[in-house]
Amino acid sequence: MKTFKDFKSFNEYVGLPKPLDSDIDIGYYDAQKIRLQSEPVMVDFYRISIKSNFIDKTAPNYNPDNPKPITALFFNSPERANGWNVEPTFNVMYLKLSKKLIEENRFLFKNYLDYGENEALYLTEKEEQEIRTIFDLMLKYYDSEKTHFGILLSYVNVLISLVEAFYNRQFSTNPKQYNRIVTDFQQHLKDYYNQPVNQLPTVQYFADKSGLTPNYLGDIVKLFTQKSAIETIHDFVILKAKTLLEENNTMNNAEIAYELGFEYPNYFAKFFKKHLNLTPKEYRNKFQSSQTNVENEKAL
Repeated sequence: MKTFKDFKSFNEYVGLPKPLDSDIDIGYYDAQKIRLQSEPVMVDFYRISIKSNFIDKTAPNYNPDNPKPITALFFNSPERANGWNVEPTFNVMYLKLSKKLIEENRFLFKNYLDYGENEALYLTEKEEQEIRTIFDLMLKYYDSEKTHFGILLSYVNVLISLVEAFYNRQFSTNPKQYNRIVTDFQQHLKDYYNQPVNQLPTVQYFADKSGLTPNYLGDIVKLFTQKSAIETIHDFVILKAKTLLEENNTMNNAEIAYELGFEYPNYFAKFFKKHLNLTPKEYRNKFQSSQTNVENEKAL
């Protein structure tokens, strides 16, 4: 699979103008000049595309008898393959950001940059207009001398902030669809320990089960449960640990740790104490003591 390390080589492949800068590239697609079909390729940078009147023949819901154009914002990040087969009917604005730029300005950017192609932000007409306004301002300050680089970066930050607000609108206006994602995540979590395990459950594992990126899954879980995906996982691991400590008196800490997927028993003990302010042994002793007290009270 071909990987493009820089903007220049990718632009040549797609049919876009030569970039003015190696860390940020902004422009419009000319649907009559660009490559309309491509096998999956990867890029070593971040790419945001705002596409209007867009018909993608590779989309899961594509119907050749009734193709429905969409207006949406898409992300493409390093190490995520992306192929396409599109109709030359669209209008596209693009923004490309180098990994170096992201790392140097991490505080400006959100998780959305790591969303997948199938996790698009579908824009209303008003939202599209707002993004186009910001995009035109970015183009105004985009030049090869970096004279207005600070201003340009500020507008990029505004764009990302708008994306955050619009994603929250999208998640909230179709709660049934996104609640299903949360429900599936919770069910996969319950099913995790119904099989032999050799590691702790991870957000990546459950994202893969759902065909989503970890950031996308995590943002949906956080929005609908007020807890992050990793917090939810940790809560469940603690619940399983408490159950094992309460119901399996013959299991020692090491056996419980391995049962839960911890590589080292000491890490399990630290993990447990961090969440409950008790060591596993202290928790078991406290539980057994309370059970004895209950039994004594019943005997009186």
